[in-house]
Amino acid sequence: MSERLTFNLRSGTRELRDRIAWVPAPASGTLSEAAAPYLPPIERPNWGFWGIFAFTALLFFRPQDTLPALAPLHLPELVAIAALIAMIGHRVNRSMPLVRMSPEIVGVCVLAAVMLLTVPFSIWPGGALGTFTGVYFKVVLVFILMVNSVRGVVALRWFTWLILCAMGYVAARGVFDFATGQNLIKGERLHGSISGLMGNPNDLATNMVTFLPLAAMIAIVRGRSIPRLFAALIACLMAATILFTKSRAGLLGLAAVMVVLFLEGRKLRRGLGTVVVVGTLAALPMMPSWFWTRLTSIVVAEQDESGSRQARKDLMREGWQTFLDHPLTGVGAGQFKNYNPPDRLEPWRETHNVMLQVAAELGIFGLLAFLFLIWQAIAALLWTRRMFGVTKTRARPPSATTREIPVTDAFRPEERDWLRMHTAAMSASLVGWLVCAQFASVGYYWTFYYLFALIVAARELTQDRIIAAHKATQPVAKPTWKERLSA
Repeated sequence: MSERLTFNLRSGTRELRDRIAWVPAPASGTLSEAAAPYLPPIERPNWGFWGIFAFTALLFFRPQDTLPALAPLHLPELVAIAALIAMIGHRVNRSMPLVRMSPEIVGVCVLAAVMLLTVPFSIWPGGALGTFTGVYFKVVLVFILMVNSVRGVVALRWFTWLILCAMGYVAARGVFDFATGQNLIKGERLHGSISGLMGNPNDLATNMVTFLPLAAMIAIVRGRSIPRLFAALIACLMAATILFTKSRAGLLGLAAVMVVLFLEGRKLRRGLGTVVVVGTLAALPMMPSWFWTRLTSIVVAEQDESGSRQARKDLMREGWQTFLDHPLTGVGAGQFKNYNPPDRLEPWRETHNVMLQVAAELGIFGLLAFLFLIWQAIAALLWTRRMFGVTKTRARPPSATTREIPVTDAFRPEERDWLRMHTAAMSASLVGWLVCAQFASVGYYWTFYYLFALIVAARELTQDRIIAAHKATQPVAKPTWKERLSA
């Protein structure tokens, strides 16, 4: 006897809907008990994963900044190529397609195609092409590698810890620099001690806000003491770094993250919401005076002595006007800062808004492609949340022939708990990035695409495991009389 699954699969793939549309009803117990003998062993990451793991370590830790002799070797590029070869070899050996396509990979490739197609119409074609080859092409390659290589809970967990260790390293150096008066802009604002994607204060704050929820969730959810204490230390260092950058976008993003952590934490651990509220209220009176000055300057122009508030308003208006002047092709990837018509008030500067950046530089087609990526990130996250019960769904009326099967039974208990935590943390991370991105030009850079890949990887491995568990418990079809005769 088999039964119809009652969960919503609209966000899943057609393959998933077709392959697990019907599953057997276990005679007793849960699906995990029926499928336990067929569940795959705890997977070990392959060489493709280790390649992208090494590339990410080089990208975030940037040893070439500390040891200049490493710079001419181009280690990140070499490691990325090796990872691509390893991934292709792994998939060929298993008779799998070279790349497992998904809507997210298609969307990233479409945005890359728009960047290339608009190069001839750019105000500086060489600069637009350089933005693609120097930045976004690497982003596309790494995104595809991550989605195709991070295919198990163990791999996702190790990748998460790599990012947290990198953030903790950068944050620790930032706290030390602020305490000793190093790497400060005008003696006040902290900027990254390493170059690259965390060089300036706003980018540093955006990265800290984006990945802080992972450390916070590991610290507050039940588990082993040493990893939790280590994650708590990283979270504290990251929060301090956000404050020391004095980035208003970072402060707003941190506030948004705290709200989401409060809402999500209550679902994972009872009483946690109260602890977050009490801790926040206790910390606010201890904030220095400049903290309140920076916050109030968002709405009170007189508090903004640097004039950056008005400059940002002018840049947003100029970014919108640039889009209206070049609605189809934009001015070229990365070229808004080089687009200086006579009436521009803030020349040689970015839009400081991710939507306006993409619209002004790539036109309407680029903006639609980028909005599609954001929507896919939200849709993938909502699907995974629904599978693990993080998001409550409307109860369905019972039926004599159907019964809802908890799909998380396809996971071992420790895997299920970790993925629930990871999904809740990704919700806060995406909200934090979206808030910060409204004040930064980060449409082509690494932060969003690493976050996006982590969200998609969690959904993909969840789908794979559900398919495996349900396929393992498919009833064996009764052979026909012709098959019995031929046997």
